[in-house]
Amino acid sequence: QVQLVESGGVLVQPGWSLRLSCVVSGLRTSFNAMGWYRQAPGKQRELVAVVTSGGIKSYITFVRGRFTISRDNALNTVYLQMNTLEPEDTAVYYCNTFPAYDAYWGQGTQVTVSS
Repeated sequence: QVQLVESGGVLVQPGWSLRLSCVVSGLRTSFNAMGWYRQAPGKQRELVAVVTSGGIKSYITFVRGRFTISRDNALNTVYLQMNTLEPEDTAVYYCNTFPAYDAYWGQGTQVTVSS
């Protein structure tokens, strides 16, 4: 059974940094493209960042240069380092494979950026 558990979301002030973690069980992060997604209040869930099985990383324009996706295959964990956070980054953040499978969505972790 595949399970993805996100953690690390908290309330922070604009400009601060935060690192999210996603512990994966039931599939190997080294064999799959993995992504971080987010859903802001009143908006659809969107893809934020992807790391392929070959290590190629890509980001949506709004976070490029501020966010970094990475993974530790030994721990089967995917990370999202978020720097210079902005109020527009406020959302529930999820990890999933890329493309995402509906059955893999977890509870997500809430990130709130506010002064």
